[in-house]
Amino acid sequence: MRVLGVDPGLTRCGVGVVEGVAGRPLTMLGVGVVRTPADAELGDRLVAVEQGIEAWLDEYSPGYVAVERVFAQHNVRTVMGTAQASAIAMLCAARRGIPVALHTPSEVKAAVTGSGRAEKAQVGAMVTRLLRLDAPPKPADAADALALAICHIWRAPAQNRLQQAVAAHRTSGAPGTSGTPRTPGASAAPRTSGASAAPRTSGASRAPRTLKGRTA
Repeated sequence: MRVLGVDPGLTRCGVGVVEGVAGRPLTMLGVGVVRTPADAELGDRLVAVEQGIEAWLDEYSPGYVAVERVFAQHNVRTVMGTAQASAIAMLCAARRGIPVALHTPSEVKAAVTGSGRAEKAQVGAMVTRLLRLDAPPKPADAADALALAICHIWRAPAQNRLQQAVAAHRTSGAPGTSGTPRTPGASAAPRTSGASAAPRTSGASRAPRTLKGRTA
């Protein structure tokens, strides 16, 4: 499995390519950062991010693209830029028919370090160890991109099994299969009150009563 990890950002968009399968040593094929000038027009910056990601897709032809899921922060301006860069990455992948996976920062940290609250330095150190690098990739955006790719490689088998189980469950419940879904009361005739006996009316099973000792 070859995965391009993308840590989205307008000023620095981290990118990294990792190859391997879960349970075996992983290999880094490339790592870097797509940069755009902060004083450039927004449209020009987005075009630059697109061109940068397209170049990485052309060079490494990944089978999957893993992008960090954008989450709310106090700095709305930063969130907007991150979301825009994230959308560009997903667009580039979708245009080529490459599956895209979104992973939250806590998921990535937990997968790589074992703690969803790990600091960036810890993530960089574990990425260095897992990929057998001489030094942590810099800047941190590059290390985060590699961490995203590692996270997806390790989590993909479990996610695939879950998706297959869900699909199988839905298929087994389709009409005409052995697992046809059962509707309430489908195996028996509709039940009405007193259906097993003749309808009963008030006093119908007893003779009319008259009061003793009185005449009409």
